[in-house]
Amino acid sequence: MDDVVVSAQLGRPLRASVEVMARCPLGLPVVVAVPPLLDDGTPFPTRYWLSCPAARARIGRLEAAGGVKAMDRRLRNDPPFEEAMAVANHRYALQRDVLLSPGAVHRPVGGVGGSTGGVKCLHAHYADHAAGNDNPIGALVAPWVEPLDCTVPCVTDDPPVTNPAWSEPR
Repeated sequence: MDDVVVSAQLGRPLRASVEVMARCPLGLPVVVAVPPLLDDGTPFPTRYWLSCPAARARIGRLEAAGGVKAMDRRLRNDPPFEEAMAVANHRYALQRDVLLSPGAVHRPVGGVGGSTGGVKCLHAHYADHAAGNDNPIGALVAPWVEPLDCTVPCVTDDPPVTNPAWSEPR
């Protein structure tokens, strides 16, 4: 059932079954874990995916206002922050890669969201943080996202579809 709800939240079919890692106060998925290989065998570097429409909209505004560039500057100019993110990227890759068979030919690469350097996507960093992992960028993004205070669910119940009555709380 969660796969159908996440599909409705994203407005598209899923390419692999997901596991819910975090839920909002209304019980709907916020973050899901995606397998490292999609159903068709495509390597997928993003282990934690943000499904919540409110969180995605809020982070989208933050990115549009230059949030990725700001975090990238911080990463380059703050060595302890850079080291903490290196640890987070390494942990993220290990969490993803341990799910692959040792002889897997096709393997995703990179750290958070597939990043191989710098900051790629604030959505992926926040999803990693909201999934319960230590992610310094995700922790810095969290105050712009939380609380997830919807009073109307983003998805209706039976069958799960986008709820036309939902709008992002402001």
